[in-house]
Amino acid sequence: MRALLLMIALAMPAHAQSVDPREGWVVMDSDKPYAQLVKDVRAAAKANGMGVVTQAGPTGAAKSRGITIPGNRVIGIFNNVYAVRILGLSTAAMIEAPIRIYVTEEPDGSGFLSYKTPSYVFAPYMDEGGADLAAAAGELDGVFEAILQMAY
Repeated sequence: MRALLLMIALAMPAHAQSVDPREGWVVMDSDKPYAQLVKDVRAAAKANGMGVVTQAGPTGAAKSRGITIPGNRVIGIFNNVYAVRILGLSTAAMIEAPIRIYVTEEPDGSGFLSYKTPSYVFAPYMDEGGADLAAAAGELDGVFEAILQMAY
């Protein structure tokens, strides 16, 4: 009986929820379909002088295991100019790069965007990196805002 219940549970689609607003995060829904929003985030990153450094998500791997889950993609975005600049200010702060944008699929197929602002991500390193790190994080806040507005 337990095996039957497990098989039924695995066959049922999982439903993710949007990311709730929280300190240091930007969250916004979109009318665009999830797959289009993923493409548009990547294109907007490039258009704003940033590179897509990493991409990961469990959707495809889950599907190969017979599990259906909503679209779910984490896109790591950064560029070498900021990497070298921040590394010169705080070696420890580079653990936070790349900054990630999280694209999730809503039940209606539309996409949802969320990310931690660079100022929030780099805040624990401000004592070490000082005003120059705060300036770099502030600039990145603007870049990420532009990426989301363009992708949205």
